[in-house]
Amino acid sequence: MFVLRRWWDRHALRAGLVVLTVGSAWLIRQTQGAVIYEVYQWITQPLQPGLTKPEQIENAYILELQERLVELENQNRTLKDLVDTKDETLAAGVVAAVIGRSADHWWQQITLARGSQSGVKVGYVVSGPGGLVGRIVSVTPNTSRALLISDPTSRVGVKVSRSRAMGYMRGQSSSRVVMEFFDKLPDVKPGDVVSTSSYSRLYPKDVPVGRIESLDLTKSPAPEAVIQLSSPISALEWVMIHPFEPKLDTDDPGANLTKTLEDSP
Repeated sequence: MFVLRRWWDRHALRAGLVVLTVGSAWLIRQTQGAVIYEVYQWITQPLQPGLTKPEQIENAYILELQERLVELENQNRTLKDLVDTKDETLAAGVVAAVIGRSADHWWQQITLARGSQSGVKVGYVVSGPGGLVGRIVSVTPNTSRALLISDPTSRVGVKVSRSRAMGYMRGQSSSRVVMEFFDKLPDVKPGDVVSTSSYSRLYPKDVPVGRIESLDLTKSPAPEAVIQLSSPISALEWVMIHPFEPKLDTDDPGANLTKTLEDSP
């Protein structure tokens, strides 16, 4: 007993520190440091002027509402611009939100929040800010799927507005498409506006498509031009769906050639 008491007198402080250290380590492990954090906050709070927790939460809710308001204002502005854009070549249509887009087919197809219950049919034309976007290829009661003009399988009969040079364009899975001319020596230059032609069977004529960015008049078998699309297809959130019935076959060789190209994959 005397030996134990003597040991305690000599090592009591060290033993207490060891127990305190081990106990603190165990407490930190069990609470993931929460207790230490709370103690720190309680000690330092008087030294840190600022908002209380209820005030911080209230401010967070206010910030969220402000951000929601900004988003709604931007959506409203986009819709207003879309509705106010009048194009006499397109029949009056319905506004549709873009609700689906696969990362693997970003430039190929989009899903829209309008279907047969809104009067949408296969073959209807889709436009957006800037011009042509694509056409409806399938419809359900409440949704529809549009093939974009940027899809590599898409073919559109087009013309150069200034010189009336005719051709067709094909998608390239990007904001640029390729136009192939029917004429061997077309009168075209960079900056020329391109729109759908009267030969197109799947689209109405004179719908804006884009502008010529570059030319390769030596390309074989036909001259080609790279067109920068005027509609921001990569960032579409809202579009317009316009009624359109594909044209019937005609005896015009140019129209029949364009029909063949548009129907080709």
